[in-house]
Amino acid sequence: MIRKITILAMVLVLGLATIASAQPWRGWKGSGGWGCGGPYQRMYDPQTVATVTGTVEAVETFTSMRGMSVGVHLTLKTADGTISAHLGPAWYIERQDVKLEKGDAVEVKGSKITFDSNPAIIAAEVKKGDEVLKLRDENGIPNWAGSGMGRMAR
Repeated sequence: MIRKITILAMVLVLGLATIASAQPWRGWKGSGGWGCGGPYQRMYDPQTVATVTGTVEAVETFTSMRGMSVGVHLTLKTADGTISAHLGPAWYIERQDVKLEKGDAVEVKGSKITFDSNPAIIAAEVKKGDEVLKLRDENGIPNWAGSGMGRMAR
């Protein structure tokens, strides 16, 4: 009886190990550097929130900091020049209903920062016509952090 239970337990453990190794999220380490409490997220300052209006010159992927997953940013032509608008992780942006393309007139609200010695804005929301792409709350907590996830880290 004990031998049968031991064999059953071993089969169960091996089966679970096989299933776990086949999962698509295997090797995933959190938010890819885009979550609350990380160095990039700490750059968002609610005290520097501003709104910029412009035309999208480019929609590009980028890696903002070493070790982070790929993100999406817009290059905006504004009345004051060109500014980069950092939206968020590519895996999140690609799944949103609001699609941004070159030539779109947009209004971006977010935290103005200096990134790689250039002006940039970490977007909290992007308005395109009647559509609004909400990315962060008023404190800069990213929507991709989930309901309440990471909020204690601030």
